[in-house]
Amino acid sequence: MTIQQQNNSMMAISDSEFTRLRDLIYQRFGINLTEQKRSLLVGRLQKLMRQLNLQTFSAYFEYLDNDKTEAGLSELVDLISTNHTYFNREKDHFDYFSKTALPAVIDKLKKQNRKDLRIWCAGCSSGEEPYTLLMLMMEHLGADYSSWDAGILATDISDRALTIARRGTYATDRVMQLPEILRKKYFKPTSQGEMAVVDKIKTETTFRRFNLMNETFPFKKPFQMIFCRNVMIYFDQTTREALVDRYHQHTEPEGYLFIGHSETLGRSQTRYRYLKPALYQKGEL
Repeated sequence: MTIQQQNNSMMAISDSEFTRLRDLIYQRFGINLTEQKRSLLVGRLQKLMRQLNLQTFSAYFEYLDNDKTEAGLSELVDLISTNHTYFNREKDHFDYFSKTALPAVIDKLKKQNRKDLRIWCAGCSSGEEPYTLLMLMMEHLGADYSSWDAGILATDISDRALTIARRGTYATDRVMQLPEILRKKYFKPTSQGEMAVVDKIKTETTFRRFNLMNETFPFKKPFQMIFCRNVMIYFDQTTREALVDRYHQHTEPEGYLFIGHSETLGRSQTRYRYLKPALYQKGEL
């Protein structure tokens, strides 16, 4: 058999194998892959299977079954995750955060004699979103920031994305959407012509690998804001509704949920109150 024939045979996947793979991805990650994604999925897996010297998808399933570390599942979700983002994406969310939501939350906390600001970026991808929020928090609080128990929890299912996020170094064009004042204050140029987030921002961000399909969340305290933008586009309605219910349980009264502008929640299907497109708020106690 020639190398080309080997490659072609490796790409072949039976209907039952594709169903098994699709079911596995749905059960573990909540991602709903349609038949139209079949060739894309096989194409992305092909290179990985070559590296693992696996000739069939049956062998690939056996590899996943025998992998107690679940590193193979992590590789799989990295392959099917897009992770396309950039700084200041969907700018009106950051405007609302800095001008309306953050001042309202801080004012409420001060009235309660609290200084625990809890924000979660669920599906943080390569870090642009949490870093931007931190810059805006530091701008708003100024010298008083150090007296707050603040920072941001940023989670993602993709180890590859989290590695980039922790490194905090980006191509210049991905940073240019930020206002110049933030670029100059919170980035430094590298010798490779990239832009690196300054340490005082990086140290305030806690990056963790987390699967949003976990039936229960481990957080002891609720959040005042949860960002889950452009994540639920991969989920079906049942998965979305269950996830949003879990978010609601972990949101403080009057707290906010930000979702992507390409996403919607049925107003009769969520306990959050609709504020504006892609923005919701939990009711008062």
